[in-house]
Amino acid sequence: MNELIQIGPISPLRQRLLDDMAMRRFGPETQRNYLRDVGRFATWLGRSPHTASAEEVRQFQIDQQQAGVPVPTMNSIVSALRFFFTETLDRPDLARKLIRAKQVRKIPVVLTMAEVKRLLDATRCLKHQAALSVAYGAGLRVAEVSALKVSNIDSKRMLLRVERGKGGRDRNAMLPEGLLLLLRDWWRAGRQQGILYRDGWLFPGQGAAAHISTRQLHRVVVEAAEAADIDKRVGPHTLRHSFATHLLEDGVNIRVIQALLGHANLNTTAFYLQVATKTTRKVTSPLDRLALASPIEEPPDG
Repeated sequence: MNELIQIGPISPLRQRLLDDMAMRRFGPETQRNYLRDVGRFATWLGRSPHTASAEEVRQFQIDQQQAGVPVPTMNSIVSALRFFFTETLDRPDLARKLIRAKQVRKIPVVLTMAEVKRLLDATRCLKHQAALSVAYGAGLRVAEVSALKVSNIDSKRMLLRVERGKGGRDRNAMLPEGLLLLLRDWWRAGRQQGILYRDGWLFPGQGAAAHISTRQLHRVVVEAAEAADIDKRVGPHTLRHSFATHLLEDGVNIRVIQALLGHANLNTTAFYLQVATKTTRKVTSPLDRLALASPIEEPPDG
């Protein structure tokens, strides 16, 4: 029986996995993804995953690859299973059998500043405009936007407090003055609608009890891009990519951008150098620095 699939009371194995993730301060989305991915392996196995053998772990990966599972999805499953085998089951021998596939990283889609403005102006309501403005103006991940609370706004220090971002890390994100004014407009509107509270979510979902979902924010971005006649493939992360690229093109130090984005590795931030076309245009080629001297004329015979 698959103990990771919740039917009725939570199984001891599932609870152990939940406890292990909570101790490491994994965010709600990461926990959902890990439960889903470990459950996927358990479903393939046909019994509790704590009984798996090294050969079965190997065969699972082969079957997933042959079934056409995309590389990013398979690598996410590998991360979940490594954590499960190492931390929850104390079976590092199984974790060692898991292989991460090499992924060719594509250059991300980036909007121009004019396109960002058109997209934000094309949103259907103030809440959506404010949420997407946070994604672009502060460079937040979509899960970080959806999980923001009203109390995370620090208007005195002009910061947004991101709690339990990727990897369970807290950090401060920038709060531009224009974004603060927009959030104040949203605060007044949300209070009138009876859905915003000082100790509640900044962007509630259908009601004040739950925050807006990442799936809903993705739909909001896609619909706004269509309304703005933007033919690029756009998602919430596009706004974060655009934020980083535009800062880089404006000459902001890459270490500062790394801190604002919450990247653990500078190489992740440095990837935006491939996208920042304005930065590339500012670089002077060595060829242009060559002083091509005119041929020296021979003195006439005298």
